[in-house]
Amino acid sequence: MPPSSTPRIAIIGAGPGGLTCARILQRHGITATVHEHESGPDSRNQGGTLDLHEDNGQIALREAGLLDDFVRLSRPEGQEMRQMDPAGTVLFHHRPAEGERFKPEIDRGTLRDLLLNSLEPGTVHWGHSLRSVGGPAAGPRRLHFADGTVIEADLVVGADGAWSRVRRAVSDARPRYSGVSFLEAWFHDVENKHPEIAGLVGQGSAAAADGDRGIFAQRNGGDHIRVYILQRVPADWIAAAGLTIGDTDGIRALLLDRYRDWAPSLRRLLTDNDGRYVDRPVFALPVPHTWEHNPTVTLLGDAAHLMPPLGVGVNLAMLDACELALALARHDTVGEAVRAYEQTMLPRSTEMQHLLDNGAEHLLSTELPDFAQDGMPTGEDALT
Repeated sequence: MPPSSTPRIAIIGAGPGGLTCARILQRHGITATVHEHESGPDSRNQGGTLDLHEDNGQIALREAGLLDDFVRLSRPEGQEMRQMDPAGTVLFHHRPAEGERFKPEIDRGTLRDLLLNSLEPGTVHWGHSLRSVGGPAAGPRRLHFADGTVIEADLVVGADGAWSRVRRAVSDARPRYSGVSFLEAWFHDVENKHPEIAGLVGQGSAAAADGDRGIFAQRNGGDHIRVYILQRVPADWIAAAGLTIGDTDGIRALLLDRYRDWAPSLRRLLTDNDGRYVDRPVFALPVPHTWEHNPTVTLLGDAAHLMPPLGVGVNLAMLDACELALALARHDTVGEAVRAYEQTMLPRSTEMQHLLDNGAEHLLSTELPDFAQDGMPTGEDALT
């Protein structure tokens, strides 16, 4: 983009995709603002661990000048994976070789801090909850925020996740419930308080399924383990059982009944958790999800192609962000850059959407999944 051109770029969402886009733009001398509805960087726990792949997420970090920092902060031992049956028999066990770095793990909060600290001060505007995108398609766009703030932008980048408000400016598509729901549980100080579970999960992840139910456990940093309890159930399954998400004892009793034939070692993952559960039904966008080119609005990550959580969501969001930022740096106009970006991103995301369509069902399969060696689900990518 010529030095004389100073487009106003507003990125909605301070997740990995939005922050990666802002960082790479800044490295190319292009200013962008990031607008995030959360009140600050520490307003909530950012979620579980992520595996960033060499062929997408790590490419984006390299363009962001942060790959060496990622290598220093990541946990290559987190690439260990175990697949078991409900009896607790290990069917598959991957132990990463020394120096293996195809997809090392990093806690989502650690990754976000790495990206945030790389940005120029004032880049992120906290407490900015977008309500709508107005203005003509040719621009400028008018962004209306919940606090009454209205700003103008020459390009609006929707990096605002599954329930994107930016998406409404280019698409009528809405996420649909997949029929599979995750129930999240936390275990703290696991080496001391939960040594059996620590041994079961190892340094990476462990999973088991019987066709209708599953468990996926992942080691996080700081001696934590996060577990996702997978079930093929209606989205309102907790209420249908006469319970609320805060009724921890009631949910535990229900889970013990539903998993009554599973090995005791695996049932501990259902009931020995520290604190309450978190309900995370799995949603996905219709396949394929595309839209007519618009020179002033585009999407990346889950806003563009929400898929089941099979380990690709954050990686694709960061690759999208990288390619959009580079297109803006290399083209003379915003419209040309957006078109070039979407000509690459949309076919790639459509192919991946078709590949992972009904992918939530695979999480419950009793067969060893095809992705056992290419990336177990991270459990966070498409759940928030």
